[in-house]
Amino acid sequence: MEFPGSGNPECGDRRQAARRGTPHGCYVLSMARNRVLLALAAASILGAQGAATVWDGIYTEAQAKAGESLYAKNCASCHGKTLQGEGQAPPLAGSEFLMNWNGAAVGELFEKMQTAMPADNPGSLPPEQTASILAYMLNAGKFPAGSNALPADIEKLKQIRFEPAKGR
Repeated sequence: MEFPGSGNPECGDRRQAARRGTPHGCYVLSMARNRVLLALAAASILGAQGAATVWDGIYTEAQAKAGESLYAKNCASCHGKTLQGEGQAPPLAGSEFLMNWNGAAVGELFEKMQTAMPADNPGSLPPEQTASILAYMLNAGKFPAGSNALPADIEKLKQIRFEPAKGR
């Protein structure tokens, strides 16, 4: 069996390294590289599996209920009473909404809501109210509620992804 890097005249082969009693430098580098690649692959797989999604119960029922009245007051005039969208205002629930946000971070939507909405007074809502409205939108989109309120922290929300179906 040839040694990794045996095509390199400086690396030698496995028999030569064994006769010297120590692994040759090329072999050590090759093994170290393989270990690093394996560790990176494992971290990537575990990170992808551990990423939070909208299916993980990221808001509470109470928060969504509070968001419903805030939505009616601040958003419904443009986006419709049932979040269906009207005119230039896009829907905030349903298949078109999911298609637009599939794979995106919840934090991206939160940031857009926080800085550009409501259209007639952008940036006027406190972050906690924006989080409640977003919780209402998630509830209307049939995403499950959980035991912790949706945070009003963009960085935390950027760790949560939209997925159209559970487990994707």
